[in-house]
Amino acid sequence: MTLKAMISIGQLAERTGLSVSAIRFYETKNLIKPFRNAGGQRRFLRSDIRKLSFVLIAQQFGFTIRQIRDQLQMLPDGRAPNKRDWAKISASFRVELDAKIESLTQLRDKLDGCIGCGCLSLDKCKLYNPEDRASIHGPGPRYLMGDVAPSL
Repeated sequence: MTLKAMISIGQLAERTGLSVSAIRFYETKNLIKPFRNAGGQRRFLRSDIRKLSFVLIAQQFGFTIRQIRDQLQMLPDGRAPNKRDWAKISASFRVELDAKIESLTQLRDKLDGCIGCGCLSLDKCKLYNPEDRASIHGPGPRYLMGDVAPSL
């Protein structure tokens, strides 16, 4: 691909809605890799528009820069990712999103009952967590962290 077919950082900012400084930040985190023209100016592939859009969406879902970078590294260098490339990333993120959804559902469903936090202030705790038995698994809200409360 010739540098003429690429876009400037300003054009990339305009297309993604990101500031130029944000694009430079994502560059320092190795989420995008610009080319340089003879004058040293950054030039980006048009596919970087999609990559940065993916970054913004993934961050809204709570993924870290490291997790996003790991996924983007599966994309090919030097060519625009195709549908199969994006499907591969989507499948990987789907597993993590499903786990988050499961965790949030569990949180929602258990929030008004004993969560295994060790406070022992609810009458229900005397049934689900007598004498703070959940603490054998460690500190924190054990039942929300995945430990199973005894059934009644």
